[in-house]
Amino acid sequence: MSYQQGEDFFYMDEDFVDDMDEDDRGRADGDVDADEYDMQLTKVTDTSSAQARKGKDIQGIPWERLNITREKYRLTRLEQYKNYENIPASGEAVNKECKQVEKGGNYYDFFHNTRLVKPTILHFQLRNLVWATSKHDVYLMSNYSVMHWSSLSCNLSEILNFAGHVAPTEKHPGSLLEGFTQTQISTLAVKDNFIVAGGFQGELIFKHLDRKGVAFCTRTTYDDNAITNAIEIYDSFRGGINFMASNNDCSLREYDTEGFQLLNHFRFPWPVNHTSISPDRRLVAIVGDHLDGLLVDSQNGKTVATVVGHRDYSFASAWHPDGRIFATGNQDKTCRVWDIRNLSMPVTTLKGNLGAVRSIRFSSDGQFMVVAEPADFVHVYNARSGFRERQEIDFFGEISGVSLSPDDECLYIGIWDRTYASLVQYKKRHSYGYLDSYL
Repeated sequence: MSYQQGEDFFYMDEDFVDDMDEDDRGRADGDVDADEYDMQLTKVTDTSSAQARKGKDIQGIPWERLNITREKYRLTRLEQYKNYENIPASGEAVNKECKQVEKGGNYYDFFHNTRLVKPTILHFQLRNLVWATSKHDVYLMSNYSVMHWSSLSCNLSEILNFAGHVAPTEKHPGSLLEGFTQTQISTLAVKDNFIVAGGFQGELIFKHLDRKGVAFCTRTTYDDNAITNAIEIYDSFRGGINFMASNNDCSLREYDTEGFQLLNHFRFPWPVNHTSISPDRRLVAIVGDHLDGLLVDSQNGKTVATVVGHRDYSFASAWHPDGRIFATGNQDKTCRVWDIRNLSMPVTTLKGNLGAVRSIRFSSDGQFMVVAEPADFVHVYNARSGFRERQEIDFFGEISGVSLSPDDECLYIGIWDRTYASLVQYKKRHSYGYLDSYL
């Protein structure tokens, strides 16, 4: 992965002002304190599903007061957004290979957008910073803090702050008892009551959600190129919960969550940007600073197969629940879907609108594959139709992460923007045929 941010950060024009009237502005001058005012303003500028149905922009952007329409601004973004590439023109080279998938699917309905929640991104290539542990509970990075948002109570709370000193409250072999100070968090994973955060200097910080303090801190490497690129928490092959850390020092490390022992350390010829383990825990999909992806044996780290086709470096991977299909996301703007029974070519090659594929999630029932670009677009593909149908979710802003709730009922999208940062919630559509029969 690269340390240069390039020019692919694109902020909404500063002329886009908050949708507030003169009375709102007057109250900011001292009638209420700043925090209370922000809370009041946020409530005003949130968007509900009912408001969206009446025509309000889901992000609260007041298009009627701007000198450009939404349609024209969308065209401008498509023309001007500069996708970051390590291999020049990689996105143009794949056009002939890509499957044209008509949009029009409608699988998830917009439900709510909250501007009280302000997701942030620290490294422009790493976008796995939003995690839903239930349809109501979401964890995300906001500046130096891991925050929890409850869509049920509409309450935002801080879980862990990395701006100061973070040190373990439990003693485990290999844990750095002195902890870390002002840790820059590059990636995050939250699952099964566990949080694991990775840092720019190879830091790993582990916390139980139901316990106070931090359980474990370690620094995986003192290599100059030490950034932790991705973390995956999963049920282990032998029972219990493990997690894997993908690192820029060309390594993949596996830890258990009980004694926090290093179980495996696999090395590769290039920086590892993302890994995901198969449902049967036997294979690991590995992508990084190389055109090819790897399937490796989870027990010994030996390469089982190589997948060839991408034109640039990859930063995303995910497994279908059936254990036969997996997907990889690349800076060539494509998501390629592979079948382990025939890896000579991808099942399909799907191209985004704007830029690199930075995140991929399969629904737990295997029906949908969610693909996030770096900004503005999230695509929901119907896996059961052979990826021939998709829903396109369209907004403005950099994407800090996407997450489906474990029951697939909710889809959350973190949006980072100077003015319109927010957390967007979509709800799964249902066809209740038994109700229709009474109408």
